[in-house]
Amino acid sequence: MNPYPSRLLENAVSELARLPGIGRKTALRLALHLLKQDVEAVEAFGSAIVRLRKEVVYCRECHNISDTELCPICSGGKRDRRIVCVTENIRDVMAIEKTGQFSGLYHVLGGILSPVEGIGPGELTIEQLVTRIATGEIREVILALPTTIEGDTTNFYIYKRLKEFPVQVTTIARGISIGDELEYTDEVTLGRSILHRTPYENLLAGKR
Repeated sequence: MNPYPSRLLENAVSELARLPGIGRKTALRLALHLLKQDVEAVEAFGSAIVRLRKEVVYCRECHNISDTELCPICSGGKRDRRIVCVTENIRDVMAIEKTGQFSGLYHVLGGILSPVEGIGPGELTIEQLVTRIATGEIREVILALPTTIEGDTTNFYIYKRLKEFPVQVTTIARGISIGDELEYTDEVTLGRSILHRTPYENLLAGKR
């Protein structure tokens, strides 16, 4: 027997339950909450979601999300354009920006190398990073990837790809525990990890 008194409610619950981390019970609670709101409020909510999908683009330089072809960070005149911080995803950029300790540019890979999941260099924006470095303007690349096996593998691959260029490759200090995701690290720890970054070669030599 169908427990839903309305097929429209059931459809709304099914759509909400497709979101990551949302089960059907939570989806039902959200749908009933929306049902209690003014029509105008729900229309504004729906419009914001539709516009998000239709109008948000990826910055042509760093691949962060943006409302314009070039994101505010890349187009801003006060950023240090000689330093690029490489992150796994957009959430990590937001986490680092919240620390207020980094004034350079970013490069979002869109993931990390994971043969098990079929993610190779071609699925990431590594070649676009190499192209940026080849311009000669960038002097330092900070690898701010997760402290996991996949993150370390990606770090090493990028390091090897950039060896031919006169650029310093550094990595954030290991104040972040092994296996931690940047977005869940507190701002103070993450900020210090950025400030006390070390040459990547030190890690390869077993130095801390």
